[in-house]
Amino acid sequence: MNNTKTFKMKKNFTTILFITALIISVTSCKDKAKEANTTVAEAVEETVSTETYFVNKEASTIEWKGFKPTGSHNGTITIERGALDVTNGNIVGGSFIIDMTSITVTDIPAKDEGNAKLKGHLSSPDFFDVEKYPSAGFTITGLKEIEGKMMLSGNLSLKEAENNVTFPVKVANENGAITLSSEAFTIDRTKWNVKYGSKSIFDNLGDKFINDDIELLVTVKAAKS
Repeated sequence: MNNTKTFKMKKNFTTILFITALIISVTSCKDKAKEANTTVAEAVEETVSTETYFVNKEASTIEWKGFKPTGSHNGTITIERGALDVTNGNIVGGSFIIDMTSITVTDIPAKDEGNAKLKGHLSSPDFFDVEKYPSAGFTITGLKEIEGKMMLSGNLSLKEAENNVTFPVKVANENGAITLSSEAFTIDRTKWNVKYGSKSIFDNLGDKFINDDIELLVTVKAAKS
């Protein structure tokens, strides 16, 4: 094979690698959930509601997903209790208690040793320290349409930290029940003192870091008592 053919083959191979890398990069950016707008906790305005809808624990959940260079893990967290304040069919306030002791891992079979190991680590002081902080809280501070999307804002309190987050949701009010379902969004866990394995906090982690962003998908179902 002459040098000209060899050069062309190398050039074509390099081009293929570049295009493949570009496709992967674009796909990754497209698939990644947007980070919720996060600000300091806001004052909760007192609202006057005409109806109260109580959270259905069995039908409500928070799905989580965490990332690291070698892959990801996912699971669920239970919404223990809560209520929505409603006036004329519209949500005007509300709050929820999140049971941090209920965290589960769903991408590893329950019978595998790795499932219990990961759940234990997430429950430990390295992450959510559920023995010291068994509950987290979310209090609604606003719900309004922005550029064609309903945006829910609320104060999320976790591990002695509280920040206001805003993320897109859909609201359905049918047959005396309200379903509040979010799009997938992310939060920066370090803003709630969950710092283990964060390369933005610790140096020299190499490829052993864990992404700061945690992806969340929230579903809340509530009905009149």
